[in-house]
Amino acid sequence: MSIEARMRIPVAPALLDIQAPVRDQLDRVPDEMWRIVKADAPIVQAVSEHLQGMKGKMFRPSLLLLASELDGCSEERAVSLAAVAELVHLTSVVHDDSVDHSVLRRGMPTVNALFSHEVAVLMGDYLFSKAIAELVRLGDLEPLRAFTYASNTMTLGELRQLASYDALNFSEDDYDTLIRAKTASLIGASCEMGALAGAPRYRSEMRRFGESIGMAFQVADDLLDYIEVESVTGKPSGLDLREHKVTLPLIAALPHMSVGQRQRVDALFASPIPHDQEIADVVAIVADCGGLDYARRKGEEFAQEAEEALSGIPDSEARQSLADAIGYVMDRRS
Repeated sequence: MSIEARMRIPVAPALLDIQAPVRDQLDRVPDEMWRIVKADAPIVQAVSEHLQGMKGKMFRPSLLLLASELDGCSEERAVSLAAVAELVHLTSVVHDDSVDHSVLRRGMPTVNALFSHEVAVLMGDYLFSKAIAELVRLGDLEPLRAFTYASNTMTLGELRQLASYDALNFSEDDYDTLIRAKTASLIGASCEMGALAGAPRYRSEMRRFGESIGMAFQVADDLLDYIEVESVTGKPSGLDLREHKVTLPLIAALPHMSVGQRQRVDALFASPIPHDQEIADVVAIVADCGGLDYARRKGEEFAQEAEEALSGIPDSEARQSLADAIGYVMDRRS
């Protein structure tokens, strides 16, 4: 679907509607997750209960289950694989929050803020090891290969980002490599393993679809950080700028900035704790220099690649939901 055609759709399909074909299976995933990680240890129970309260959108399990339904014969193990996909994602969330010293996620305290950085690191390790143990229990090397490769790729992406000392020299190629590693790799593995558990003939198509929608998802997420409005301040949140993270809108805008505009960006990145007005000023500069428009176009390119990956798959409720997921990714507001 072209950018122009997508703009004529007034409202993207709601995630609940997208999940409808696999609702019964998806509702079983949280219980399966906490069955996998259950342990007779008070600290594990306490952290697990906290993480259950932070339940996300279950986007990766949703795509995995939809991929497993493309031939209408999803296998029972698809629910366990969906739980593993979400646990691997949760591992990265817990570790990322600790690395970034974040104190809030989805309006709730992070594990490192509520407990400690040590608990966050160890709990993330525990979640991942239990996810891998579940794959071993299932006895199929292919999901084990796919999810361990994705996790390794995600970790390498995070390490490369930490090793980038001059943030403002971060190039678009660097950015593409990073988000392919940190986001697209796991979504691609989830979609591929979903197909393996019900529609194996579409395995390669689902891998391509997952990686492409994963790239679109991260570009949209980074764009959202520049345009979402905080209910209290009424200003763009600019969390990435606040944490001195360089994403595609800023990368695209930098070459088009005047000397004065670039100096204001440099000043923000030199400030240990940027003020709200500094952030708002840089958001405005990025918009004026075309960074937001460029990021939107780039996201649409990845969305188009995801649509092309579905082109050879026959119509079904599951396929339609996968197609609708592309619109959801591009048009979401949170």
